Amino acid sequence: MADYHLGDVVQLRKPHPCGSDRWEILRVGMDFRLRCLGCGHLILIPRAKFEKSVKKLIASVHGACPESKGN
Repeated sequence: MADYHLGDVVQLRKPHPCGSDRWEILRVGMDFRLRCLGCGHLILIPRAKFEKSVKKLIASVHGACPESKGN
């Protein structure tokens, strides 16, 4: 299970109707509040649904960006 923080940017599996699949995390807890980086729409989803929907962590405010790590 990944550790998510306020301000992190995640890519979700299903794109938003505006076409963007990138979201900024605004609230972490039993529910996650996300802001679409395409149109600014806000959503609130339960933690279980959020964790199933995340494809990858794009940018983290706590440490290096996961995409810059060598695999």
